[in-house]
Amino acid sequence: MDKTYLIKQLKELTDGLGLSISEEAISKAIGFSRFKVYSKGEIIARTGDKAITAGLVISGVVRSFYVDQDGNDITQYFAAEANWCIDSGMVGFDEMQANWEALEDTTVMLFDVKDMKELIFGDEYLKNVWISVLESGMRYKVYRENGFLVENATERYVAFRKRYPMIAKRVPQRYIATYLGITPESLSRIRSSLKENEN
Repeated sequence: MDKTYLIKQLKELTDGLGLSISEEAISKAIGFSRFKVYSKGEIIARTGDKAITAGLVISGVVRSFYVDQDGNDITQYFAAEANWCIDSGMVGFDEMQANWEALEDTTVMLFDVKDMKELIFGDEYLKNVWISVLESGMRYKVYRENGFLVENATERYVAFRKRYPMIAKRVPQRYIATYLGITPESLSRIRSSLKENEN
């Protein structure tokens, strides 16, 4: 890929998030990164893989998931454009804590965790951005836990749709169901009930 085009694309992605990351910093990140296209359904990383590489979704949607002791596939997280993926190493784990799968044909910017952390911690603005990213991750965790503690399945679905409207339209319903901790059949009933209430 052309570097000028990549800088422009990444600048648009970061500006869209309200971040003023310099073209110089973006250029440095591109310099130690590689870009890979994953086909829909392709596994990007598996639980237990070494967490020396992380990624940023450039286009497409991926999900992290794990398989419980009964063999159930449970979605943990969805990531679309401008979101981190396969990021266990970025938060201090030596191994991947979940599996990652492309839900659409997806382009991911892949980089060594060590290189990205050196770039972040060598730049005061990027360090502040990273703190914001970590805070956002903590808020996400709190929302997720609160949802299971105090909301029923319908409320969790409504909150999910409100918080992630584009994800709700782009990913298969069966994955949304496992993300919400319910069966696909239950989600279908909830969606039908909400449509009835809208009429």
